[in-house]
Amino acid sequence: MTCYKGKYHDELIANAAYIGTPGKGILAADESTGTIGKRLASINVENVEGNRRALRELLFCTPGALQYLSGVILFEETLYQKTASGKPFVDVMKEGGVLPGIKVDKGTVVLTGTDGETTTQGLDGLGERCAKYYAAGARFAKWRAVLKIGPTEPSELAIHENAYGLARYAMICQENGLVPIVEPEILVDGPHDIEKCAYVSERVLAACYKALNDHHVLLEGTLLKPNMVTPGSEAKKVSPEVVAEYTVRTLQRTVPAAVPAIVFLSGGQSEEEATLNLNAMNKLKGKKPWNLSFSFGRALQQSTLKAWSGKEENVVKARGAFLVRCKANSEATLGTYKGDAKLGEGASESLHVKDYKY
Repeated sequence: MTCYKGKYHDELIANAAYIGTPGKGILAADESTGTIGKRLASINVENVEGNRRALRELLFCTPGALQYLSGVILFEETLYQKTASGKPFVDVMKEGGVLPGIKVDKGTVVLTGTDGETTTQGLDGLGERCAKYYAAGARFAKWRAVLKIGPTEPSELAIHENAYGLARYAMICQENGLVPIVEPEILVDGPHDIEKCAYVSERVLAACYKALNDHHVLLEGTLLKPNMVTPGSEAKKVSPEVVAEYTVRTLQRTVPAAVPAIVFLSGGQSEEEATLNLNAMNKLKGKKPWNLSFSFGRALQQSTLKAWSGKEENVVKARGAFLVRCKANSEATLGTYKGDAKLGEGASESLHVKDYKY
């Protein structure tokens, strides 16, 4: 067997290609209950189910926003929630031409014998969960592996464990009809330069594709969600053009052309910074056999959250801020963003959180 040839083969390829449609990207709205609680706390809003649902409805029902999206990643709670008028969020997305996705990992645990490196848990019972989520309307999934750059990190153990965990997750998803997003996030924390990030990113991505191949994963039915190649959070910043050059080179060296799209995580960059870097990649001349797009959480929601502040009277203003970011990132996937988006409050502030837990 060379790769997955089961009953979902054609559907997986079609859905992965659709998510990678140029001009569209992914809204990552799969924050765990604890993580969204921190976001709500930043605007003095209580972390209760009603407020979490209200924020998600604000985003999903923004007039005109879904035309710029091909997928939305949901937390399990949100997959089964409805609008205030009783319409399931999954139906809102389907009618807007957006595929619902689902976060399926169970968070990270420390790898014993390492200096705080982690592996991701959640493989137990994953097949049954994926089948349940498929029945509920989900068509793709996300699993986040986390690596860090340090004096001796990432270790070979951490790279290997996370690569093979991602590969096993990917095959289980495909067996149950879900396109797996493979997310090996290398945290931006630290004083390292962009050369170090590029070197580590190449090692990690090479290991991931070796593992995916070993597990017979159908690459045409997957997506990659990597970090952009940037200097560390404590190092001097570089221009979007330099980020683009290093990131695209890293991907050219490691990601097979069979992968339809690469959807970047924002990794704590400001909203505007993430958009400008993505735009620079798509303007860059050279071999790019995959669509380069976005799967942003914080970098699509920060100015929206600040504009909303949990108040009903601010919903229209907040939706305006969200629409601005969706349109800007849509243009960035085409390399046509002019940097002319009206910047909402918080659009230029760094969203970096050290040792970020999702």
